[in-house]
Amino acid sequence: MRRIVKTFKTPAGDFTALKGISVDFHQGEFVSVVGKSGSGKSTLANMITGIDRPTSGEVQIGATHVHQLSESAMAKWRGRNLGVVFQFYQLLPMLSLLENVMLPMDFCNMYPPETRERRALELLDMVGLADYAHKMPSAVSGGQQQSAAIARALANNPPVIIADEPTGNLDSRAAEAVFTIFESLAQNGTTILMVTHDSALAKRAARTLLLADGEVVNATVADVLSLLSHQQMLQATKHAEVRRFAPGEPIIREGMENEHFYMIARGAIDVTLRQADGQEKTIAQMGPGQHFGEVSLLRQSRSIANVRAALHTPVEVLTLSRQFFVELLDDAHTMREALTRTAHERAQENSGFREKLHATVSAATRGIAARLTPRHN
Repeated sequence: MRRIVKTFKTPAGDFTALKGISVDFHQGEFVSVVGKSGSGKSTLANMITGIDRPTSGEVQIGATHVHQLSESAMAKWRGRNLGVVFQFYQLLPMLSLLENVMLPMDFCNMYPPETRERRALELLDMVGLADYAHKMPSAVSGGQQQSAAIARALANNPPVIIADEPTGNLDSRAAEAVFTIFESLAQNGTTILMVTHDSALAKRAARTLLLADGEVVNATVADVLSLLSHQQMLQATKHAEVRRFAPGEPIIREGMENEHFYMIARGAIDVTLRQADGQEKTIAQMGPGQHFGEVSLLRQSRSIANVRAALHTPVEVLTLSRQFFVELLDDAHTMREALTRTAHERAQENSGFREKLHATVSAATRGIAARLTPRHN
């Protein structure tokens, strides 16, 4: 998806649901799309399925520019390449579960007519509904209807499944069964895009795409600053600057002023303390989803340690300026308390490491002095 804008005309005026979204999804990925009501989740899904068209921007799946297809071409392409699962199942009430699953094959003429019923039965068996194949949708539970809808979405073996709130009307057991099916499909190479309000299920997907006010929140920001509101995360995303450091390159120097809060997006960093002999001792390593720099910012002090990119890999970080970081936490008390606790713990740990290093050096110095002092019988 490239620079997707979607504006709806309403009696109250134009409403822009998506504001220049650019995002990629890859084969075999299981991605959850989350956000508050009105954040643009379903609109984003509709851009991919062609149920709706972007006001501007491009949607490309494989070699197909989906946004350029006519309605009839879109219907055929969708039937062959996308499986769509809706919150309210959308099974045809006058057809049996078996007939509902066969319908996409009939419409797209994907399989020989004599094989379609057998394939439909195999799919129903896969979702645990083989014994209910000839029942009408009204004769089975909501969870069973949703499982049948998944079987129908898989009828033409599509490479992509778009599921819009597929567990919204299900109990926890049925929701777990649906999620397990999606996990299995992703492991076998199907791309799964699941719009959901269920934060517990969303966290279990391989990747989470968070929307706020029609824009994408940076995943590293959402991970590191998880106690912020979605709007605050979006503001942090807009203010964050990407910085890259070569392997071993210094990022923060002990005793110097630090003007940034750092969030690690890729790679790793080493935290070191300088010993009395001038050598640096590594006391901690950090990787993606972790942060540093908050100690000096929150305690209004100079940096208490050296931080550099790990020797074996470059590192990419997102930075927030001191001013924005302080202003952000002024309106985010829970996040401030969490980071303040972390800063206190890290300051204590560094103090403990420093004392140990000092004791080690002192002991070594005494040992050397003892060996150099002449002994008298």
